[in-house]
Amino acid sequence: MRTTFLIVPLMMCSAPVLAQAAPTQRDTAEMQRVLNDPAMADKLAKVMQAMSQAFLDLPAGEVQAAMEGRTATPAEKRLTVRDMARKEDPNFDRDFQQQIAQARPMVEHGMKALSTALPAMTQALQQAGKAIERAAANMPDPTYPRR
Repeated sequence: MRTTFLIVPLMMCSAPVLAQAAPTQRDTAEMQRVLNDPAMADKLAKVMQAMSQAFLDLPAGEVQAAMEGRTATPAEKRLTVRDMARKEDPNFDRDFQQQIAQARPMVEHGMKALSTALPAMTQALQQAGKAIERAAANMPDPTYPRR
């Protein structure tokens, strides 16, 4: 019974892996080219900044009021994550922009590390796919009658 709770989620997670073709050497090379492209790091930094701005503009006053067990006032309904952060730190906007700017080198470093590790990751995924195929081939047929 306990093994069922372990095996079923693993089988559900492995199904998409089995449905996808393993990345080829050409796919890996293309991914590495994209990861090493400085324009991609710029693009990711801009996307990260846009997503951060969108997050800061999310209304949060109603959530805060609900957590406190009360109905939000009209002013609280307009309260955003950015407004709440400014209450804690008056220099929030400037500090936040600096943090985003400082994140770009970290994004570049992460992309380079991923590019370096990509061939080994691809090989490991291919080996895992083969192991899953072997395990799936050895599974008993559920329609086979029990004795």
